[in-house]
Amino acid sequence: MAKSRSIRNKVSKKDYEVRVPELREQLIHLQVQLKNAPFPVLLVVAGVESTGKGDAINTINGWLDPRGVEVFAFHPPTDEESARPYMWRYWRCLPPRGRLGIYTGSWYTEALREASAKNADPAKFKHALQRIEHFESLLVADGALIVKCWLHLSQEAQHKKLTKLESNSRTAWRVTAQDWEAHQNYDQHETLGKTLRKATNRTGASWTLIDSENERGRNVAITETLLEAFAHHHKQHRAPPPAGRPTEITPLRPEGITKLEALPLDKNISASEYVKKRDRWLGELNQLVRQAAKKERSIVFVFEGWDAAGKGGAIRRLTNAIEARNCRVIPVAKPTDEEKAHHYLWRFWRHLPQAGRVTIYDRSWYGRVLVERIEGFAREEEWRRAYEELNDFEHQLSENGVIVLKFWLHISKEEQLRRFQHRMETEYKRHKINDEDWRNREQWSEYETSVGDMLILTNKSYAPWYLVPAEDKRYARLQVLKLACRRIAAALQKG
Repeated sequence: MAKSRSIRNKVSKKDYEVRVPELREQLIHLQVQLKNAPFPVLLVVAGVESTGKGDAINTINGWLDPRGVEVFAFHPPTDEESARPYMWRYWRCLPPRGRLGIYTGSWYTEALREASAKNADPAKFKHALQRIEHFESLLVADGALIVKCWLHLSQEAQHKKLTKLESNSRTAWRVTAQDWEAHQNYDQHETLGKTLRKATNRTGASWTLIDSENERGRNVAITETLLEAFAHHHKQHRAPPPAGRPTEITPLRPEGITKLEALPLDKNISASEYVKKRDRWLGELNQLVRQAAKKERSIVFVFEGWDAAGKGGAIRRLTNAIEARNCRVIPVAKPTDEEKAHHYLWRFWRHLPQAGRVTIYDRSWYGRVLVERIEGFAREEEWRRAYEELNDFEHQLSENGVIVLKFWLHISKEEQLRRFQHRMETEYKRHKINDEDWRNREQWSEYETSVGDMLILTNKSYAPWYLVPAEDKRYARLQVLKLACRRIAAALQKG
């Protein structure tokens, strides 16, 4: 755990005029260096009401080159934001590597607002801080620099500032009833602030307590804190060498391969029986999706499986039962340059459905522990920690009422070869196969090992894996429908 520090910095007007040009020059130099850095910088300016957060951010933002910085302000959640998991709106507003994001009204503001309300639940505040600490730990582990400044103002100084602003007709509009209410509850807010800082102070995201009574000193202290943190971080975080393909893929949990090998692949169903049962389960799925929508429960389907295992066909059958306006299919391919410039989970948080809607992922975030592990796109420390990161991601979805269904479609190596050859021989299917599919096939055992580890290490009660024998396509599609219905029905019944 990092140590927080406190700064009380009174700066005269004369000294300020001398120091500002120097600080501006250093900030621009920071931005030039940051352009080629393998990490983003997040500057969080927080504190209780009337400490000058907005003024400070406006000042520092004016000293920066606007082309390399973005300011994010968060107000009480909109309907769109409330309809998604709590951290969704914060994940969407992360700067890419090489850029600076400045935050006022950050993820801390909403937690403080809820905690200071009448009859607030302390356990809920504690949970919110744990969620924030985990969010920041993911970013720090990925290399991000998070600089957090807490602006402090004594109760006496706060009263003096509010009175002065209110006495001037040109500034009276800046004082609200909420400001005076916060002043009256000063001790409560101070206690909450101390609890917050203690719970979320960590290496790479430590707090600096800055006295805000002297506005010039406040601006200088924030800027110098940012510059100092960046200089240290930049020295420690040079661009890492490419991960490189591992020489060997060894199982973390050998029982995962055993589980795959034990799956009976001889399951099949006749065409006539399939049609009869399919229509029944499609009808039931349609009703369950409607019930989930009425209860504002969103549903996330995750499809993983071998190349040519039938993911696309299974997805098409699912969408037959869901109204198109309420369903979205996300095909996951290689990340774009924009996506690679962010934490790998960023692109998946962006596409989460709002309450009552359905999103189907054709391949998913599990690429981190499959293709990225095998091909060396992720370093070992990255894919190893990803299991827990993925579990937590899905747990956050579940906490928000999202019903998560994960399917692994399993076929034999011989069946895959037969389907590959069929695709090569069928003109309208030829686009579905490429050189990469053949190359992946040569690494069957490596994928089998990685899949086994994935199935064991990310199989949780809130997001279990369903292993589906897919040698017979009709049987696999029917199983997906049946399992989906049972999982959704159980989740709705549980509440």
